[in-house]
Amino acid sequence: MSHFKQLNCLIYENVKGVHGMSKHYDVAIVGGGIAGLTAALYLAKGGKKVVILELQDQIGGRAITNKKNGICFNLGFHALYAGVAYQIFNELQLNQDIFRKVNEFHPYGIWKEKLHYFPATADFLMRTKLLSVAEKVKFGALLMKILKLDTASMPKVSLRSWMEDNIHSPMVRHLLYVLIRGGTYIQAPDLHVAGPLFRQMQHSITGVYYLKQGWGSLVRELSQEARRHGVKLLTNRKVTSVDHRDGQVNSLTCANEERIPVSQVLLTTSPKVTSKLVPFSEQTSLKTWEEQAIPITAACLDVGLRHLPSPRHQFVYGVDQPIMLINVSRIDGLELSEQNDVQVFQMIKFQNQDSDPWQDRQQLENALELVQPGWKQEVVTEQFLPRMTVVHDFMHMNRKENPGPAVPEIKGLYVAGDWASHGEYLVDGAAASAKRAAISILAQ
Repeated sequence: MSHFKQLNCLIYENVKGVHGMSKHYDVAIVGGGIAGLTAALYLAKGGKKVVILELQDQIGGRAITNKKNGICFNLGFHALYAGVAYQIFNELQLNQDIFRKVNEFHPYGIWKEKLHYFPATADFLMRTKLLSVAEKVKFGALLMKILKLDTASMPKVSLRSWMEDNIHSPMVRHLLYVLIRGGTYIQAPDLHVAGPLFRQMQHSITGVYYLKQGWGSLVRELSQEARRHGVKLLTNRKVTSVDHRDGQVNSLTCANEERIPVSQVLLTTSPKVTSKLVPFSEQTSLKTWEEQAIPITAACLDVGLRHLPSPRHQFVYGVDQPIMLINVSRIDGLELSEQNDVQVFQMIKFQNQDSDPWQDRQQLENALELVQPGWKQEVVTEQFLPRMTVVHDFMHMNRKENPGPAVPEIKGLYVAGDWASHGEYLVDGAAASAKRAAISILAQ
């Protein structure tokens, strides 16, 4: 045994009975975001004693909602599609009143500094000037084809390869790229794997939901249900190490020298943080998962407006620029503002590694001026997030393997989060990976 391991064992024996050691948990979850809360609820319902340790002073991760001047702002763009996460939240019997389905969809597109009807609905497809008559027929047929695709049986090809093999019109191809970007918040046609991507498109076309009073309401529902089933939620807990010996997890160490004895740990942190928390992670699959991860970021600008200068333009795609603008207040019953007439506009700029966030902000402001002329005179308050993490990883062509749910080299160690996706996107990846991890833990 190495000197390091001997010292680790000695420390473990000496701290028994200190810093909360008397409390026994079956599973410790690091991270109190959607993945951590979802897994905790499944585990608690399965009879496990669970503790969640969250670094921040509140539960929720990137799903929290901030309130500024009486207006609810999410941390960037959020939408819930009729996919895996929505099914999981129904399965967990969350309050359905918090989900608000989008029933009206009248999208416009910015092309060469002008607004056009965007052909995502039958009405706007007929009226748009972005496509010729022949292209309109092809575009409509293409959307129907995508809805019927058997995505599970598709070979592993990139989105760009699939597009070039199946779509000959450059504009039809371009508009489909715009729709895909709007449904995934990722602009990476050479990296997207076509099958999982089109499954995500099927979900986004089938139904879109927003959360009443912001995504914080989902966090509250999950937290309340978790507590009701006995889950312990601890904030301001910085975990510094997942201790393991002879290939088995035995405890967690926190920054305040608190040590929590536990044989099963679920990490819902990013790939980079996850590797740092596990001693000798370079000898495990965690190294592969960290090295293959491609994080995606975006610049996000939200504004509360007293009045909409142009009420027609409430959902706008950037056709020749990677942006999107949505008035989320158009959805009935969303209750995002204490002042009923205030409209909350969300804007996103999909970034690459060389993006300048402040130039991104200027681009978003210029686009909003085109969509809502004179908007600056209507601002109540605003929120700008210069480089918000969209996902820590996604299903891409360079992936060597899908992460988790178990770390095979260390018994009792599991991972979940949007990056532990097996083909799901965004919150679907977080919720689906959490369920996979919970099922694996309960199977033990």
